[in-house]
This record gives sequence, C-alpha cells and structure tokens, in this order.
Amino acid sequence: MDRLTAVRVFVEVADRGSLTQAAEHLDMSAAMVSRYLAAVEDWFDARLLHRTTRKVSLTDAGLAALPSCRQLLEIATEARHLAAARNREPAGVLRVTTAGSFADAQLTAALADFQRQHEQVEIVLSVGDKPTDLVAERVDLAVRITNTLDPAMIARPLARCRSLLCAAPAYLERYGKPETAEDLQRHRCIAHAFGIGKQYRFTRNGADLAVPVNWSFHTNETAVLRRAVLCGAGIGMLPTYYLGDDLGAGRLVPLLPDHEPEVLGIHAIYLSRQHQPLALRLLVDFLAERFAGDPAPWDRGLDLPDLS
Repeated sequence: MDRLTAVRVFVEVADRGSLTQAAEHLDMSAAMVSRYLAAVEDWFDARLLHRTTRKVSLTDAGLAALPSCRQLLEIATEARHLAAARNREPAGVLRVTTAGSFADAQLTAALADFQRQHEQVEIVLSVGDKPTDLVAERVDLAVRITNTLDPAMIARPLARCRSLLCAAPAYLERYGKPETAEDLQRHRCIAHAFGIGKQYRFTRNGADLAVPVNWSFHTNETAVLRRAVLCGAGIGMLPTYYLGDDLGAGRLVPLLPDHEPEVLGIHAIYLSRQHQPLALRLLVDFLAERFAGDPAPWDRGLDLPDLS
C-alpha cells in the first residue's frame, strides 16, 4: 500500500477529526480510509488514533507523529514541484518591492540583467522606504534593509548595508568639520522619518555609542535625504550603496571615519518556500550571487572601518 497516501489520509483525519469527512474530502470510501489508517499505524508500530462512534482523536503517539507526517507531505510536494520545474522556462509576473534608493542604485540594474537571461519574466517594481504587506499587496519578493525581520516570513540574506556620515563641501566651508562625535550636537543634521529618534548610533573601538543630535531637516525617503546633503542642508547618514559616485567625485566628504554607523542586513523576503514559482526562485538565487561577498560589491574600493 502507498505509504505517502497513507500518511496523507492520517493527516486529513487528524485535521478533520472524522473518518467520514476525510473520506469525502479525499474522494475515498470510508473502508479505504480505514485500511490506510491501519497501514500507517502498522508502519509506525503504534496506535495513532482513538476511534469512537462520535469522533476520532489523536493518541499521544499520534500527536508526536503528526508534525513529521506534515513535513513528509511538504517535502514530497516540493520534490514534485522541483522535478516539474526543471523542464520549464521561467515566465509570468513577479511583483518586487524595495527602498527607492536601493532600487535606483543597485536593484533596477540587477533586475534588468536577470530579464536578459529570462525574457519571459515580467517584473513589476514598486519602491518606498515604508515596509509593504506582502499578502495584502500581492508582492512576490521584498528586498528589505533591516535588522528586524518578521518571523512569519522567509528571509534570505543578500548583503550587508553599511553607512557613512557625510556632508557636502559647501556645508563644511560654512559650518566647519566635526572632529568628534560630540561636535555633531552643534551641527545641522538631516533625519530619516523612520529613523532612531534624535540621535546617531555608532560603534567605535568595539563599543556602542549613542550621540544626541539636532535635526534641521526631515524626510521619509533616502533619495531626498541624499539630495538634501548634496545641497548643503546639513550632515546626513547615508548607505554606502548610494554614495560611491558622490564620494569619488568629491561631492560628499565622509566624516568621523573611526565611527561605524549601525550595519543593517539586506534580505530577500518572501512568504513561503512551498509552491514557489520558478521565476521567483531563480531571481532570489540571482540576487544572492550578484550581491555576494564581504565587503559587498559597492563597498569594494571604499575606505571603510574594518568590521572583522
């Protein structure tokens, strides 16, 4: 007798608490359901269910076996899905979301390169620094920059996001250059609306440091924060993935090089590993390979504090 089917019958009966309802759902006779249950109990060499005229309930052995049986069914489903996917060309629509600055600096080019390899995949990219509800907005993949992950989601690390404190030369000519973290309290600083209150957080010589500052400009978008810093509105903390050209051209000057701002994780976040579209699986693998390495590709060549 097919053990996988027997396990599926056991899980269905456990979930429904009724042989009759399980038989109807599985399109089997009650006698066939009973035979499958007997087979799975023989396999486990234990009684898994209490059966009465009114209901069916799990024994202690049944309670212990049920999670493994569910996992077995999930593995079998995934194996079938993988086998079928090997002979398919990835196609369809992928809905992706990320922060606007990361889309502009890194992700859009990566998605374009991915599409050159898989021309049947259509990508819908939405941007914004505010977290998105993947279920409500039907998003397949979120590329998020955070150290706070939702345990209900699947997260795959892609890279580390480092930041620099910086200012435009015009600002420094007018207000001077801070030489210590404490000097920041007398400077004009630019804040992200989803930031960490009226302070900057650093690591210096292995110790955490919180420095109170005065915000003179607020924004909810990292691209606007960068533009404000470039315009000389104040000092800002910006991700290095967004700064390479500005630093190289001298449009921005890094400050307090021995102070390391908090390092965040860049993650590919999706709802489930089960029944994952082939295009999504290939895209996550592609991004993990493209952004791999420590330091991240965009940090190579920058003079950053050593995190090791």
